[in-house]
Amino acid sequence: MLFNSFEFLVFLPVVYVLYWFVFKDRKPQNLLIVLASYIFYGWWDWRFLFLIALTSVCSFVGGLLSEKFSSIPKKQKFVCAANVVFNLLILSVFKYYNFFVGTLQEMLGMFGIETDWATLNIILPVGISFYTFQALSYTIDVYKKKIAATHDVIDFFAYISFFPQLVAGPIERATNLLPQFQNDRRFDYAKAVDGCRQMLWGFFKKMVIADSCAAAVNDHWSEYHSLPTITLLLLAFLFTMQIYCDFSGYSDIAIGCARLLGFDLKRNFNFPYFSRSIPEFWRRWHISLMTWFRDYVYIPLGGSCCGKWTIVRNVFIVWAVSGLWHGANWTFVCWGLFHAVLLSIYNLLNIKTKCESDVTLSFKSFFQICLTFLLAMFGWIIFRAESLGQSVGFFESMISNQIFDPSMLYGKTAVAFAAMMLFVEWLQRKKEHALQFSENKVFKSAVVRWCVYYSLIFLIVRFAGSGQTFIYFQF
Repeated sequence: MLFNSFEFLVFLPVVYVLYWFVFKDRKPQNLLIVLASYIFYGWWDWRFLFLIALTSVCSFVGGLLSEKFSSIPKKQKFVCAANVVFNLLILSVFKYYNFFVGTLQEMLGMFGIETDWATLNIILPVGISFYTFQALSYTIDVYKKKIAATHDVIDFFAYISFFPQLVAGPIERATNLLPQFQNDRRFDYAKAVDGCRQMLWGFFKKMVIADSCAAAVNDHWSEYHSLPTITLLLLAFLFTMQIYCDFSGYSDIAIGCARLLGFDLKRNFNFPYFSRSIPEFWRRWHISLMTWFRDYVYIPLGGSCCGKWTIVRNVFIVWAVSGLWHGANWTFVCWGLFHAVLLSIYNLLNIKTKCESDVTLSFKSFFQICLTFLLAMFGWIIFRAESLGQSVGFFESMISNQIFDPSMLYGKTAVAFAAMMLFVEWLQRKKEHALQFSENKVFKSAVVRWCVYYSLIFLIVRFAGSGQTFIYFQF
């Protein structure tokens, strides 16, 4: 089920009413969340439900066994490792089997070795990377005794399948989300209202800005050979705004929806396009994934507590894995390695920027923000390309094609909306989200606030209808 669909418009109010006014106790509420989440997830393809149920059962049992063998380190380690391998095996078969088989066949073909290995005709389950990583974090944290294994199967199933963040995050840790299922919840009017505001901003970013950008990008991206440099830069800018508004818009909707039900999810985006360096950018973008890789991959490799070149090695490993996490395509791996190179340069040269809390905008800060945005945009060109050849061709065309042709400027409306969104988020950059109006003198007036709300609703309704899925569903 899509957030930007009529079905969800009916689904959420029904769940909300049942949750607060019918199932008033914690256990019935958790059971309702499990049932609602399975309906939400099974709306695409009911067969996927067996997969998420299998992941949930294995991780739940694995946690109990890990707790049981806590006094026998070897057995406990074996249980943890077996569960991690099993979950990664499921992910690998569904997401990477055909990719690795095809790559190996091509490599052998280069040496004249012909193979006819079978590939799997399977559909990639929506959100499998997200809920698999969520299950893995529970298994590892129980093993490391950061959280006690839960004995309530309903609580655990609700944690894995919680529908607001099920298919595209944030990737929640058991240490944050699971205790919220284990404690009673009480309706909080202020929290619910703030959740509605954040959802509204998320719908605006997705349905107005991201979908408008997508229309221009999807229609003209493959024409890069014949487009002038300025138009190629414009398309790169539009995709840069599309992926941000699409993904952060989903996160806003997910976090706001969870707040309606009394849950607090971790922040996933912190206005990343205002970053002054690439390291800062990745502390602000997809925070739940970046911290996951930091805690479960980077730090176990040695993190930053080692020599400079070992740190570089660790960075490259993490970013190669991160690129592969995003998709079974060499473009994603190269995108990850592109950022590994940038991060290594920043680390080796010890380039420092002003702290993230700095609110001034000097010329130096403005230059740093523009440079970081430009570097991120070049990375998104690699990310968006369907093949490495297309990404190389896109960059070559930016250099060799004519500079400007006014008849080939696309997505002007999307650019205007994107500029407006960036302006609003700059003004609200110290808040959790752009419509958090507390302590803002201008928006103390209810009339002003409701004018903003109705204007956004009008634009959402006006631009609704494309029904484009969220980009990160494929990951």
